[in-house]
Amino acid sequence: MEFRDLKKQYNVLQNEIDNAISEVLHNCNFIGGNQVKDLQKQLADYVGSKHCITCANGTDALTMMMMAWGVKEGDAVFVPDFTFFASGEIVAFSNATPVFYDVRQDTFNADISSLEEAIKAVIDEGRLTPRVIIAVDLFGQPADYTQLEKIASKYDLLLLEDGAQGFGGRINGKRACSFGDAATTSFFPAKPLGCYGDGGAIFTDDDETAEYLYSIAVHGKGTYKYDNVRIGWNSRLDTIQAAVLKVKLDAFERYELSDINAVADKYTKLFGDIVTLPVVPEGFYSSWAQYTLQLENKEKRDELQKRLKESGIPSMVYYPKPMHEQTAFAGVKKYVDCPVTVRLCDTVLSVPMHPYLTDEEIQKVVSEVKKYLS
Repeated sequence: MEFRDLKKQYNVLQNEIDNAISEVLHNCNFIGGNQVKDLQKQLADYVGSKHCITCANGTDALTMMMMAWGVKEGDAVFVPDFTFFASGEIVAFSNATPVFYDVRQDTFNADISSLEEAIKAVIDEGRLTPRVIIAVDLFGQPADYTQLEKIASKYDLLLLEDGAQGFGGRINGKRACSFGDAATTSFFPAKPLGCYGDGGAIFTDDDETAEYLYSIAVHGKGTYKYDNVRIGWNSRLDTIQAAVLKVKLDAFERYELSDINAVADKYTKLFGDIVTLPVVPEGFYSSWAQYTLQLENKEKRDELQKRLKESGIPSMVYYPKPMHEQTAFAGVKKYVDCPVTVRLCDTVLSVPMHPYLTDEEIQKVVSEVKKYLS
């Protein structure tokens, strides 16, 4: 059994993917081919954003938005404590200060009260300038942008949607990567929409921001390749990855997104109330990057993971350590306590989740979890 079965996906899409890659090889348009431009338009149309700028990976996408907004030393950027390291890393990389806030236990996403408490604490201290809120669409579900946008407006902050895991999710029909002042995503192979290497994208409705992002992605270029109008870097999605993503985006829209939600429904029905399950609030729709259980404590979580491995069932812990406990952030001031994050890091366990999971595999996972818990 695979945790995220990319082999099975390739078997289903093999002809289309092989043909798409072969076309790139035949034309030798490895950098900046038409497939990249086509994909950017398709992604923007799907999300409902005016511009989509593809880049080398999701971390670059986040960093480029810090650059576009001029985030610098002395600025405070508010980041969930329960997320992947990159969400805070890019803040420190910009010489700004990450300020960590807590998440909700039911959705794993931003706790609005904790966020506002952190903002007030920074304002009261008067040392840093609050600039940006980063909200993460964890495990496939968008954060509560209705409330986040109110907080951002109240304190005059920019809001960045980190949709690395959220692509395909929705709130009342509005798609992930269309919220806030800008949004980013990742095409890492195991993401809801993944390529065969690294890749990322930024979504914005602002023409000037889009122009700036296109420029810095290619060494700060101006009107042509050797006209460099600013300091940039090299962060491009190559044509082969774009070709693969075009095929996968079609499958994602046609059946993968609905199929993975069907898998989630089966898990939820079969698990019942024997274990704490992920919650999707009314009006929200998840792309299920992960299906994450919560156990009673760390000992039970670790023992269950061991039992599953012995039964041939892969599982993962996302994430075992809060952001504020990362060694790299040892010198960063803690403005609010994050007890939910601390608990989640000890109790979460993600089980196999992908659109190609069979009923037999689902039953096996549920059966082994129930066997251990009972």
